Amino acid sequence: MGYMEKYREWVEKLPENDPLRKELAEIEGDHRAIRERFQLDLAFGTAGLRGIVSAGTNRMNYYTVGRATQGIANYIVKQGRAAMNRGVVIAHDPRYFSKEFSQFAAGIFAANGIKAYVFPDLRPTPELAFMIRKLGTISGINITASHNPKNYNGYKAYWEDGCQVSSAVADGMTDEINALDYFTGIHKMSFAEGIQSGMITVLDESYDRAYLDMIESIAIHSGDELDLSIPLVYTPLNGAGSLPFRQMMKDRGFTNWHIVEEQSMPDPEFTTVGYPNPESPAAFKLSEELGRKVGAELLMATDPDSDRFAIELLGDDGEYVWLNGNQTGYLLVNYILEGRKAAGTLPKNGAMVKSIVTSDMSAVMAEDYGVKMVESLTGFKNICGRIPYLEENNYQYLFGYEESVGYAACPEIRDKDGISAGMLVAEAAAYYRKQGKTLWQVLEGLYEKYGYYAEDEPNLILEGVDGAERIRRMMNYVRSHLPETVGGYKVTEVIDYINSYDELFRSNVLRFYLENGSWFAIRPSGTEPKIKFYFYSCQKSMEEAVAVNTRIKEDILTMVNAVE
Repeated sequence: MGYMEKYREWVEKLPENDPLRKELAEIEGDHRAIRERFQLDLAFGTAGLRGIVSAGTNRMNYYTVGRATQGIANYIVKQGRAAMNRGVVIAHDPRYFSKEFSQFAAGIFAANGIKAYVFPDLRPTPELAFMIRKLGTISGINITASHNPKNYNGYKAYWEDGCQVSSAVADGMTDEINALDYFTGIHKMSFAEGIQSGMITVLDESYDRAYLDMIESIAIHSGDELDLSIPLVYTPLNGAGSLPFRQMMKDRGFTNWHIVEEQSMPDPEFTTVGYPNPESPAAFKLSEELGRKVGAELLMATDPDSDRFAIELLGDDGEYVWLNGNQTGYLLVNYILEGRKAAGTLPKNGAMVKSIVTSDMSAVMAEDYGVKMVESLTGFKNICGRIPYLEENNYQYLFGYEESVGYAACPEIRDKDGISAGMLVAEAAAYYRKQGKTLWQVLEGLYEKYGYYAEDEPNLILEGVDGAERIRRMMNYVRSHLPETVGGYKVTEVIDYINSYDELFRSNVLRFYLENGSWFAIRPSGTEPKIKFYFYSCQKSMEEAVAVNTRIKEDILTMVNAVE
């Protein structure tokens, strides 16, 4: 069925009083707008469904959410009665329609005979991941668009291991979803009916306490080892992190930390920040203003669903310096390894996990402590998905992360977790302050010890159907015109993960190694309309490493931008 036929079907089948029907009437005759909404169906990416909230098969709305939920319900039903009885736990973020979509999904699961557990209000994504294992559910759903702009929403799907669904499970769910249309075969009951029937249970505050207890159990140092009067600033960027982060800081005894009040409460407009992504230094504007007032050494931020975490540090010149995900990862890897070694709790069979597009500096650090660094594909369904592999091979998981400001410090929480990452970074800052050092000085010391590693991670945003097609053409062009030299350096090896590599699953990623030890990678984002680039170099000074990366980057971006 072509996109115009889909459009006409929706106009015909949508109820007269449905706001989506009016929305579609307003674009009648606009073939470009219709094509954007109907040429594609939303499909599972790195983290499930994600799209603009509006009418269409390529959008987030009650019909796409209903179809996806019914498909997942059908998949669960095929696992048997025991799986249905275990049920599904559902969470949501502060975005428009997030709570409504979550309750709508709960009603569909309930109508299909599948128990649903829901939170009374918004909760962090990592708390959902933890609750799957605690409750023993077969699956989990989170209605969230993570760090995307305000007009987006999304649908993250998890399986019984507490990880986002693996490729095999996602394929099975996708088959069930694709067998459905948007207007028939969706079994549903109201949220109120689900509660009354006992098929929907609202979780109480004891579950929040269990999540925080698990996080606080991974502390490295405590008590007199820390300077708990260290001045700190935190912003949840109007998301789900506010309450759990406040409670965690209180539990740990921090006495001089401050929250950005304008961003402390849920706001689906994200009025004070616009783009609520802590990967962007612009997200720290209000944090910097507050930091200067209170003399903060460390600024911390989580995104709206509180799985991403980023920081800024007070540099030697008195200005705040934003750290990329690799740099925060260096601090966390060092703090965990150094602290556990000092405490005598560093296992001989310890292991950490990083993604294939994350810097090698942490691998060098891990090796220095006798810890194995394992690689995975991008996304925490893959990073935390390596935990069973490590356990089967008698390794003890210590930490996992990737450059996109995601960190998983607790094996019981099998997703990136901004609350636990925030606890460890705040703790590290307090620990080193007790020793007369700042985190900035610690980072400088790591470069002096292990080498000056520079990272550059630009991306090209290409929205819509045409943008997706151009990204596809770019990847095809690079594959068919593999460069022999880049930035003046010979290419010594190319790994194309589309054909799988080693024991890893397939992924649309190209990785190039150069004769000077530098490397770079190219991949389309699984959740955003972007093609992403990763450039890494280690040299004798940071200036030299940055210069090398710049030459390599300019060559590759020139090549890719030439593809129309």
